[in-house]
Amino acid sequence: MSGLAIAILAGGCFWCLQGLYDVEPGVVSTQVGYIGGQVENPTYEQVSTGTTGHYEAIKIEYDPKKVSSERLMEIFWRNIDPTQANGQFNDIGPQYRTAIFVASDEERKKAEASREQLGQTGKFKKPIVTEILPQTKFYPAEDYHEKYYQKNPTHYNLYKEGSGRGPFIKKQWDGK
Repeated sequence: MSGLAIAILAGGCFWCLQGLYDVEPGVVSTQVGYIGGQVENPTYEQVSTGTTGHYEAIKIEYDPKKVSSERLMEIFWRNIDPTQANGQFNDIGPQYRTAIFVASDEERKKAEASREQLGQTGKFKKPIVTEILPQTKFYPAEDYHEKYYQKNPTHYNLYKEGSGRGPFIKKQWDGK
């Protein structure tokens, strides 16, 4: 299928973003993995130490004729805490930082505009610290992480609520 685009987003635990994008019309596929570090072909065990420099991230393949990058960013912003610098919710460590990985100047400008627009909403009292970084090699995560929300729905839902992500989203976005 030609004309597809790629977005790579780090929003803390990659389990929590995948299901959101899998149901978005225009998204062709998603894949969880690691990006931004110094270790080739990292494993979850390596990345989870916080010493490899990798982020847990999601790679989204989408049809820009059916869904805009702006819509993908809207989903991202509404499902993270962009003010938390060293992790997301109860997941603390550099592998859980938030970032938008861009492959071109055009993507960088769109990401910067989206981040600026979010800052202007007044929704956050603290500064937005989500980074915008150049795309580097994306390494797929182990199979047991892929579509975790489908394979282990009970554990996933308990994790999402227990980590603080679910309650934060409800509070921050007025239950939407």
